[in-house]
Amino acid sequence: MRSTQVLGRLTAAAPRTPPAPAEPGAPGKPDGVDDARTVDADVPGAVGRELRDLLTGRLADCRALDPVFADDIAERVARFTRRGGRRFRSRLVWWSLRACGGQDAVQVRAALRTAAALELIQTCALVHDDLMDQAPTRRGAPALHADVTAQYTDTAPRPAAHRLGASAALLAGDLALAWADDELARLMLDPGLPRDTARRLNEVWRTLRTEMVAGQYLDVQGQATSALTLGRALRAACLKSALYTVERPLELGAVLAGADTATTWTLCLAGRSAGLAFQLRDDLDDVFADPATTGKLSGGDVREGKPTYLLAVAR
Repeated sequence: MRSTQVLGRLTAAAPRTPPAPAEPGAPGKPDGVDDARTVDADVPGAVGRELRDLLTGRLADCRALDPVFADDIAERVARFTRRGGRRFRSRLVWWSLRACGGQDAVQVRAALRTAAALELIQTCALVHDDLMDQAPTRRGAPALHADVTAQYTDTAPRPAAHRLGASAALLAGDLALAWADDELARLMLDPGLPRDTARRLNEVWRTLRTEMVAGQYLDVQGQATSALTLGRALRAACLKSALYTVERPLELGAVLAGADTATTWTLCLAGRSAGLAFQLRDDLDDVFADPATTGKLSGGDVREGKPTYLLAVAR
């Protein structure tokens, strides 16, 4: 199957008519669990409900440990994750599952739990990224390290408050990653999930986490050393955007649907190409697009010396 055909199936999977309401207690569907048609109509909403339930339990555990830790770290991780962005990776997991024929209750539940774990991985990545870039804001609010620093500016010396903010961001990212791994571990132990699916899910998840860290390091290493070769720039873009943002979420959805190797491989190929195209276009937008359209100042990558493919070509 060609990449264009697979992407066409992803588009075709979207519902053309309003979904019929789910019937409580329907055979094969536990009460309170979204059915496939309900999720089709609002993927971010379904993932948001999954995150709400997951994070409520995690916050209760943290508050039982220590209220200061819960308020300063755990609550901020939960708020940041629930506030969310476009839930882009979650959408790709879901529509990949649907394009590959996934629709039963076990698959729906597994996809939503995997999507929730991905959102927590993204929280880890963004909180750490903001700290490394010393970004003051994220998603229209203070970045986590800046928020904690501001909280303690009046009660601690300024250098100590800054160190506390940085330390809090490191720990918050670690906590988000731990919660993500916990959720995947629980899912893979679910007796309803086929053993081969659990094995493949674990393999993709392990690969995704390592690729995410590798891509982030290539980004900061290239920025520090001005290593702007074409090959390194493309490698960083592939790891940070093509793989982490598009290809692996598509692969996760295919695995959960029980797709065969050829279909999964074709989705991965299409996802890598689309993800790389997205990053290259984003590099162009950073320099040439209207800030009123992009929502950020032009030329940020140039000022920070980020190792983008565009700057590598210019160099």
